[in-house]
Amino acid sequence: MLVVTRLRTPSSPRGTDPAAEDELRRGLLHALAILAAKPGHVGGEVGRNVDDPTLWVLTTRWENVGSYRRALGSYEGKMHIQPLMVHAVDEPSAYELVEEGTDLNESQPRSLG
Repeated sequence: MLVVTRLRTPSSPRGTDPAAEDELRRGLLHALAILAAKPGHVGGEVGRNVDDPTLWVLTTRWENVGSYRRALGSYEGKMHIQPLMVHAVDEPSAYELVEEGTDLNESQPRSLG
């Protein structure tokens, strides 16, 4: 499973706030470290858009959707990751990996496996 969460640096009436940008960057790196320590985490990165430096991304890969949900629902997830999500772009973020021989977009509940 692939999770792509895009976030936007908070701005003030005067434009981009370097302190807010630094805080978001540090927060995303801390979030990645928390997630990386959770069972089922396969990998992840933090990135910044090359054309729009106010747009950031947290990308993680998981063995299954249940591992991802448990990581976000953990104490550390609730305390340190969920507050960052106020800056997230409102769009779907969880993706199935396309692999040879797998069915996609099944219309049945996913296993929390």
